Amino acid sequence: MAKPLDDITILDLTWVLSGPYAAMVLSDLGADVIKVERPPWGDVARTSGPYQNGWSGYFFSINRGKRSIAIDLTRDEGRNLLLDLAEKVDVVMENFTPGTMDRLGIGYETLRERNPGLIFASTSGFGQTGPYRDHPAVDIIVQGMGGVMSITGEPDGDPVRPGVSYGDIVGGLYTAIGILTALHERGKSGEGQAIDISMLDAQVSVLENAIMRYFVTGEAPKPLGTRHPSATPFQAFPAADGWIVVALAFRDEQWPILCALLGVTDLIDDPRFDTGPKRTANHAELEPVLFEAFRKQPRDHWLKEFLAADIPSGPLNTIEDVVNDPQVRHREMIQEVTHPVAGTLPVASTPVRLSRSESGIAGPPPSMGEHTEEVLGELLGMGPEEVEALREAGVVATEGGPDISELTR
Repeated sequence: MAKPLDDITILDLTWVLSGPYAAMVLSDLGADVIKVERPPWGDVARTSGPYQNGWSGYFFSINRGKRSIAIDLTRDEGRNLLLDLAEKVDVVMENFTPGTMDRLGIGYETLRERNPGLIFASTSGFGQTGPYRDHPAVDIIVQGMGGVMSITGEPDGDPVRPGVSYGDIVGGLYTAIGILTALHERGKSGEGQAIDISMLDAQVSVLENAIMRYFVTGEAPKPLGTRHPSATPFQAFPAADGWIVVALAFRDEQWPILCALLGVTDLIDDPRFDTGPKRTANHAELEPVLFEAFRKQPRDHWLKEFLAADIPSGPLNTIEDVVNDPQVRHREMIQEVTHPVAGTLPVASTPVRLSRSESGIAGPPPSMGEHTEEVLGELLGMGPEEVEALREAGVVATEGGPDISELTR
């Protein structure tokens, strides 16, 4: 089966995470992603651990299935190459500080003159407009400013950063959505356009109930641990040998069933807990009783009982549990990718499943500049001698990358 985006070519100037994640999503769906790196080191993510056989696992996981060309964009000859390449592709992606591409002479207005159908996707911390436009930003800055850290963690505890880079990941997902949207619109209008994705905007967009709760109540939401602000019980509980998550939401008829299974039938008709809103209002009194009941049996006991009773529940898994989970394995969400130097590494695959089209990992990540000669030949018709002359002049590189030997000792 063909992949749905196998007719799309992307020139990807992004680095580290937000942009590379978006490009990875599109690569998994079939796009030919050509990663543009600056010689001699390439994407700084190549230096991020952990490492296997001198390769960054971090870079490996986000840049699989892409090709790499190395061009020095600080030089006129390098910028001219980029201008020529932009005429031949569908999408250009960048995640530099706003204004950088314009200062280099390769901004959207310049590129669209040569390719009116070009989609130009910019991802930045705060977007191309606004008072914070020029401020530097990385994931934790955006998470902090976007409010998610203020509602994550234990009540009255210190702020907690979620264990994954949601600022980058959500921004990257919206970048991919924006690109797909612009490509669809181009099919109708025949024209390209610029896409402006702010990581802060993306964080605000997924605050969902937290924002509405503030506007309705006038009170800023606070961290609740694993609890839900308006459904109880809806949280993690300690079983005898691990943690379990249970969710009773909008179905009060499940409350007496849960109480019976836990052996706390006296709670069924307790006027403090006989409705969902009352349980939420009185959670401080209810939680210790439920914790004590859950601790009496191992989590597999509870999972079996709750499944039979149609009560939503699941184990609170570690990452080791997740990658070995039979459902995750059945869905082929963990797939092995083999690289000639790094060896074989399992990575998380795409969750997109299509009935008539293929999707999935296109191959291993590239070495820096691995495909320079190949891409310049395919898109610009350059022969090996021309590429070699550019390489000798330092305009392009066909190999390289950071020396991480000191980092891996």
